[in-house]
Amino acid sequence: MIWILLVLLYGVLKGAREVIKKKSLQGSTVMEVLVVYTVLAFLMVLPDYKNAMNVDPHFLFWIALKSFIIFMAWICSFMAIDRMPISVYGILDLSRVLFATLLGTVVLGEVLSIAQIVGLTFVSTGLIMLNGTRKLAAHKQEKVETRFVMIALISCMLNAVSGLMDKILMKSVTSSELQFWYMLFLALFYLGYILVTKTPIRWVATFKNRWIWLLSFLFIVADRALFVANGMDGSRVTVMTLIKQSGSLVTILAGKFIFKEKNIRYKLICAAVIITGIVVAVL
Repeated sequence: MIWILLVLLYGVLKGAREVIKKKSLQGSTVMEVLVVYTVLAFLMVLPDYKNAMNVDPHFLFWIALKSFIIFMAWICSFMAIDRMPISVYGILDLSRVLFATLLGTVVLGEVLSIAQIVGLTFVSTGLIMLNGTRKLAAHKQEKVETRFVMIALISCMLNAVSGLMDKILMKSVTSSELQFWYMLFLALFYLGYILVTKTPIRWVATFKNRWIWLLSFLFIVADRALFVANGMDGSRVTVMTLIKQSGSLVTILAGKFIFKEKNIRYKLICAAVIITGIVVAVL
């Protein structure tokens, strides 16, 4: 189905974005990347403002709430990406499956099929493997602090809540309406944050960071694909979340070939178990 292909596109681009985030942070601070990233992304959707003006004001509060959740999630994810190997982050990010499945079944009343239950078991097993003895040894060798692992998991939980809100909001608003207002509120939150905290931003140097421009473009393309998929009949939060995790392979392979990270073989085994669960659940 088309919505599955759109979500798969989102997953691959999401994995590429995690890699680009890591590259962008080599020349800028976390807050510099976040502020310029969101401002650029909003400017890219600005031409849609006429289509966005028809949204019911009642939904603006919920879109603003979604933006605030992502505001917090991105701060957490960028902090984690900045302080841990991208391959480790990519696998930890797969825990979104557990959070989103719980939300999909409890809030939306989605019923898991036998294949999805088997797939979820594989996903859980892969995450447990990553939390095993060899993972701890890898973390020690790669100097990953436990607090940043927890921060990454908090980001995953917040992103799962945002995904649930997408599904609910797309029943009443269009993809262009949601993306415009979501990016506007998100940019305002980050700009408000740096004004209140007086965080210094090197505007000229950060705007010259070509990775941030690429990051913003891929973000807009990926989110539009996801929003359109959410608005299609038959799309399900639980299945969509599983498909999204295909991006983990991108981050793991980038960890090996771009960042020269260690323990890639074991991480690939963990990811393979999780991806197997995703395939079983979808097919």
